[in-house]
Amino acid sequence: MGTVLKRNGSLLYLRIAQTIEQQIAIEVRQVGDKLPSIRTLCREYGVSPSTALQAYHHLESKALISARPQSGYYVCQPQRQRHSIHRTSAPDLAKPAEDINALVTKVYSNLEKNSKQIPFSLGLPALELLPVAKLNKGLIQAMRELDGGGIELESPLGNERLRKQIARWSFPMEAQIDHRNIITTAGCLSAISHCLMALTQAGDTIAMESPISFGMLQVAQNLRLKVLELPTNPLTGIELDAVKKALSQKKIRLCLFIPNFSNPLGTCMPDENKKALVELLEKYNIPLIENDLNGDVYFGTHRPKSCKTYDESGLVLWCGSVSKSLAPGYRVGWVEPGKFGEKVQQVKMYHSISSTTITQEVIASFLENSRYETHLRKLRHTLYTNYLQYIRTINGWFPEDTRVSQPKGGFVLWVELNKKINTVELYENAIRQKISIAPGKIFTLTNQFNNCMRLNYGLVWNEKTETGLRVLGKLIKTML
Repeated sequence: MGTVLKRNGSLLYLRIAQTIEQQIAIEVRQVGDKLPSIRTLCREYGVSPSTALQAYHHLESKALISARPQSGYYVCQPQRQRHSIHRTSAPDLAKPAEDINALVTKVYSNLEKNSKQIPFSLGLPALELLPVAKLNKGLIQAMRELDGGGIELESPLGNERLRKQIARWSFPMEAQIDHRNIITTAGCLSAISHCLMALTQAGDTIAMESPISFGMLQVAQNLRLKVLELPTNPLTGIELDAVKKALSQKKIRLCLFIPNFSNPLGTCMPDENKKALVELLEKYNIPLIENDLNGDVYFGTHRPKSCKTYDESGLVLWCGSVSKSLAPGYRVGWVEPGKFGEKVQQVKMYHSISSTTITQEVIASFLENSRYETHLRKLRHTLYTNYLQYIRTINGWFPEDTRVSQPKGGFVLWVELNKKINTVELYENAIRQKISIAPGKIFTLTNQFNNCMRLNYGLVWNEKTETGLRVLGKLIKTML
């Protein structure tokens, strides 16, 4: 037997690692327990030392065990979190918060001024986690192959090759998407903006999750829309009863949700809830703008379905991008606008006419072969490992009453601190230590989440990152 042996498509070392991981999950093996020696593992499973070591290295990469010199391997992280956030949010519209724009500007302008900061406040992967060299080669190839070297205007709908690949990539979520209905945009937020401008007027009310991405809040404010924040469960997403109540009692123009790996909670709405949501919206004839930006960055075994999967009446406007998963600066996004295609295309014509020709061609080429999936597999593994490392460090260095979300994908972790902690004040203290966080206050328009913050685990996990988390934990303890 050896490390290349496969049974039922599964590597032998992975089967050993999964057995031990399950024992940790049900607490047969607990934090601090010593694991069997390599020699014992070889004897028990009838494998070579290299296979046994590979199993332990795999568990180490997931931050579940650690090696101690001259001692062996020990369990260092419980699979089940003891301090998870379970409470559904309760936005109070009678308690509006201060304007978030000034705070958002402050947080992100500080990042621009000081590149030496640890950017926990971002929601992006580190440059080191992206296939920069391969993208650069694709850029050179696109300049050679495109007419005019890529400086000619693209079709208003967008690069046809790219739109065909987006439709192909939608197959795993079982949505009936025709590339002829897709419109490319300058990123996902641009797609959302186009949809909002096409379907709303100043003064209209739109429903959103709470907490929710500050970028989406700022767009809604800029368009002078009223935002109704709805209760959101950190495990299952938007509360369907709250949606039903809002639709029956208030004049809602449309809904804007992030069903897959929401920002900032990382929640993935169960597929049955997505189906029920779409059916509910169809009953009231209310459009849904679906932000599916992080749909490909999942920690499970397969991509989750989207609300678009269950859309039979064309009410779901499905928005996506590779701005988080592949190339943030390329600004390549899209929308499949359902029955609102003509309106959305008209808005795009008014504001940009065409999307950037050359970057669309590069992304189309990347999606066309296995390069994107190869990159995604590596990225998902790194992000999940980073998430476990963050949990381990937070458990060890933050106050005992700290609670964290349980993201099923994406890049961000939502942290809830003692009520005495104001994370705007924490931000000011942390920035002096060259650490940037995203205060919870910027993810709502109501007076809530003042003791919460969002952390980005899309950074490179190294001594600097771990030290930054430890310093953050110490700062929180001093504030108490």
